[in-house]
Amino acid sequence: MDIIDLHCDALLKLTTLEAAKFEDDVRLQANRERLQLGRVKAQVFAIFINPKTPQNMRFLEAVRQIEAFHTHVLQTEGMVHITDWSQLDTLAPHEIGAILSLEGCGPIGEDLAKLAAILDAGVKLVGLTWNEENAVAHGAEQDASLGLKPFGKEVINLLNERDIIIDVSHLNEQSFWDVLPLAKHIIASHSNTRAICDHPRNLTDTQAKALVQHGGHIHVVYYPHFIHNNATMDDLVMHVKHLANIVGIEHLGLGSDFDGIDVTVKGLAHAGEAQNLLEALREHFSIEEVQGIASNNFRRYVKNAVAR
Repeated sequence: MDIIDLHCDALLKLTTLEAAKFEDDVRLQANRERLQLGRVKAQVFAIFINPKTPQNMRFLEAVRQIEAFHTHVLQTEGMVHITDWSQLDTLAPHEIGAILSLEGCGPIGEDLAKLAAILDAGVKLVGLTWNEENAVAHGAEQDASLGLKPFGKEVINLLNERDIIIDVSHLNEQSFWDVLPLAKHIIASHSNTRAICDHPRNLTDTQAKALVQHGGHIHVVYYPHFIHNNATMDDLVMHVKHLANIVGIEHLGLGSDFDGIDVTVKGLAHAGEAQNLLEALREHFSIEEVQGIASNNFRRYVKNAVAR
């Protein structure tokens, strides 16, 4: 069954690996060949800038990754740029939708014009932080009591005006609670449950319930550090089962984090093995429920909640 994956970091590799080729480069966990093999019908490609990059170079690095998206990803046969969510329903059988996201607003500094320029490139999801602090808010590795900054409210207003989905996966707790009532469209693109794996990148049950009550979705991530020590496929399924029990399975999806992870779950090493997770889920859920997790829940979310 088809998959919509809300997070990968292939753009970072395409701009840092020598002679990287999106079509079939085995150094990419989410290359075109592997996406096709795993029946990933739409893939979100994150713009992620290493926090060690000097601030005055971060916007340029974001532009370089946008360029890589256009010159590497979109120039590969069968890849289609999703600029309107309705395109998810019009892709031909051989086509894969490619969606841009911004993982952390570090590249914009305190300049809304830079954010507007990034959005104009086709970005459809924006995470306000990565793990560190920036001019917008505090990330997952920061003091949990430090929240959204004044400039962050300006950023959220612009994102709301443009009907951009706000991604809370990398926010610390106070920033999460500050953002929640302000965001028009909200989602956790690649997070698991802290009830099973107590990591600041995961959501507490209280956060998960509040996110869904505000119309959001939660997309589970494949990174073992956010699953369990020596994580197995069954351990990842446990996260799905727990979240389904507390928020409803209709609010769940997938966000692999491929190309942003250096260790993987056995049987889930790259996008080409994505169907293995769906087979594992079939042991616990109906085919309709698994189809929902794979793609249909997100299709319904953007159709009902996001205007464009």
